[in-house]
Amino acid sequence: MNVTLLERTGSQAAVQAVIDCDVHQAMRSAADLKPYLSERWWHQLSTYGQRRRLGPAKGPAYPKGQPGAMRRDAWPEGGGRAGSDLGLMQRQHLDPNHVAFAILNPLTPSGQGLQNPELSAAVCAAVNRWQIDAWTSQDRRLRASIVVPYEDSAAAAAEIERWAGDKNFAQILLLSRTAEPLGQRRYWPIYEAAERAGLPVGIHAFGYGGQPITGGGWPSFYVEEMSGHAQCAEAQLTSLVMEGVFARFPRLSVVMTEAGFAWFPSLCWRLDKLWLCMRDEVPHVKEPPSSYLRRQVWLTTQPMEEPEHRRHFRDLLAWIGADRLLFASDYPHWDFDNPAEAFPIALDPATRETICHANAAALYRLV
Repeated sequence: MNVTLLERTGSQAAVQAVIDCDVHQAMRSAADLKPYLSERWWHQLSTYGQRRRLGPAKGPAYPKGQPGAMRRDAWPEGGGRAGSDLGLMQRQHLDPNHVAFAILNPLTPSGQGLQNPELSAAVCAAVNRWQIDAWTSQDRRLRASIVVPYEDSAAAAAEIERWAGDKNFAQILLLSRTAEPLGQRRYWPIYEAAERAGLPVGIHAFGYGGQPITGGGWPSFYVEEMSGHAQCAEAQLTSLVMEGVFARFPRLSVVMTEAGFAWFPSLCWRLDKLWLCMRDEVPHVKEPPSSYLRRQVWLTTQPMEEPEHRRHFRDLLAWIGADRLLFASDYPHWDFDNPAEAFPIALDPATRETICHANAAALYRLV
């Protein structure tokens, strides 16, 4: 695909409507979930918390630049967590940045990946109801992601079916660090339900699957954790291709969220080369891996890699194709990307429209 780019000489004004594919809304506190949980599960959550698979008992695994990895100005003056105040989100991001739609991805507490599968299902169901009451019903621009207890695929499929066809929801949300690679058959009921509902599956960075991010053990520093997520994303896509998920579910759409995208072309090249040599082992993979990836996978732009020589960004876009990219800001996190300044070079209007609006409008059926 040919992409025309213009060298940026200053801030590129966000005058076109933007669809932001990664916005993190938050609860003021876990108590916001109390109305949506039975007495049993509220007692379990408030007393014992969310026990993850070998995750830390409390707090993030690594210290970050700001509490909760949030930008300083996103904390509401009246109290509550960053991202918990819709009015502030509207004034700070949705209105000034011409956001036509925002895909909401709640991260914690979301109930996903918990060691207790029943608690996981209960909290996920509660979060989904909370998203409608507190967010999507309050601003027509907001679309939620269905959070599911993905380690229990039957319960996850049931939660997808519960909300299938509900216009409050635009996609299904998984986290990337699962107990096993996502191509494993234990997760297939999720993809079957997603395909039946006509909803994309977003795979967002991080989570706790019980395994280290590297093949050699646990890293020491947060910067390792951040940069290592590209490896995780590549491993999950490789699993989805080689286990035959994309071949079995040809209408399945996957969005890799907050994983970057510069690694995507080399992954396609490497998988195609190896598949040509070893395709006899995986006869169910009937096409070159890149064919599945370029047809059924999209990538969000944040965090955006910036080559040392900015002109190389044009090569990157040409290799990937602008039709595979979805704009994301990651609001309200500290590495938030302002749509007016996110790209290292200026995009021509048609390419900008494709990445910042048209791709997401078609994928999520936003009108």
